[in-house]
Amino acid sequence: MKFKEKQIQFSSVPAPEPETQLIPVPLNDQTMKQRYDKVLNEMRNQGFSSIVIYEDLEHGSNFEYLTGFLTRFEEALLILNDNGSVYYVLGNENLKLAKHARLKGEVIHCPQFSLPNQPMFEGKSMEKLINPDLFNTEKKVGLVGWKLFTGKTNTNQLFDLPHYIVETIKKHVDDNKLENATSIFIGDSGVRTINNSNEIAHYEFGSSLASAQMLKTLELVDMDVTEMELGNSLNAYGQRNSVVTIAAAGQRFEQANLYPTDKLVSLGDTLSLTVGYKGGLQSRSAFIARNKSDLPENQQDYLTRIVFPYFKAVASWLETVHIGMKGKEVYDLIEKVLPKEKYGWHLNPGHYVADEEWMASPIYPNSEVVLKSGMMLQVDIIPSVKGMAGTSAEGSVVLANEKLQQNIRKSYPELWTRIENRRSYVTQVLGIELNKDILLMGNATPYLRPYLLDEKNAVNIK
Repeated sequence: MKFKEKQIQFSSVPAPEPETQLIPVPLNDQTMKQRYDKVLNEMRNQGFSSIVIYEDLEHGSNFEYLTGFLTRFEEALLILNDNGSVYYVLGNENLKLAKHARLKGEVIHCPQFSLPNQPMFEGKSMEKLINPDLFNTEKKVGLVGWKLFTGKTNTNQLFDLPHYIVETIKKHVDDNKLENATSIFIGDSGVRTINNSNEIAHYEFGSSLASAQMLKTLELVDMDVTEMELGNSLNAYGQRNSVVTIAAAGQRFEQANLYPTDKLVSLGDTLSLTVGYKGGLQSRSAFIARNKSDLPENQQDYLTRIVFPYFKAVASWLETVHIGMKGKEVYDLIEKVLPKEKYGWHLNPGHYVADEEWMASPIYPNSEVVLKSGMMLQVDIIPSVKGMAGTSAEGSVVLANEKLQQNIRKSYPELWTRIENRRSYVTQVLGIELNKDILLMGNATPYLRPYLLDEKNAVNIK
């Protein structure tokens, strides 16, 4: 983007048109088979004869990737062997889900994975339930949690499974054969980093729902509204959130509270709004204000000092990021446009998104990861300048080459219509020359109103 020839401004801009009749798209049998085959192939490529995938409600996405379900409130294991055998190790209340699993396997009842004080049945110990017959120890045995432990030494011997499970497995598998195998799923060449058209349509429902609810909630913001009312507006249709829903006015985290309260928003307050579902998150941070005069005296330069530089960084991301680019190039781009030392951001300026809000990230210093078609990414840049309020217009996108775009267009025409409308809005109304490889996963990205009581004006480029 040649910003010398363009100017970021705050002016009259219509909000994106509401997207309605959003309908969940299930993962089809072909996709689930592809997922299993990809995992099995990557196991073999990395020299694993068995892998053990851990699951609890907060850390279940690698398990769900293959099974189609989460165990809700219990722990579970999914054991895969390179000969194709599959074992589920389930607690009391998930035995009934096994028959619905998208990947068929033998079920082992492990009551120790159940909730406190549920029947544990005096009988077989965990050591006998999780026994040597479940593993192929000819090669390595991998333990799959949810972390990669990047930046550490000897990471292949760090495990984020509960100690009692690891110790049970160690009774049957030599220490020198056990390795962290989470990279099979979410590493730099992890199988979950690339999505087909069915997966994109599946995740677009949650991402577009987050956008729809964010836009709806922005219109609800007023000085007689409570945080709880805003939080209620962000959530929709009983869908499970991928992160805690945020509706926080003024000072955040008072008394360590994370959740919306009955607090009324007030003129001059900052307001943070966040909602996420599978496939993407939407976040906004701005002022409860009609115009500049409602801002605190020490933040009268909020637009020029924080909002405009941030929007420039987001626009640069959306215009520049493309298939074939390396992760380090994206990182360096944001460092150039929005220097970290001045603007205080410290996390990755973009990351993978899927069932969870943050799966991993290819965007970090010196990253040689090449961005590929099918990668779903969150445009996540968080400026933090001392004494100044923050700003945010975070949302998700997917990289798609011509072949993948044609597949989406053919298989999901209604989705493709939404994608085209989003592109038209961002390019023609907001003035961002969206890269041809980028498809927006929701229509709220990157619509940004820094003064939330001003419904007519937003940040754009002329």
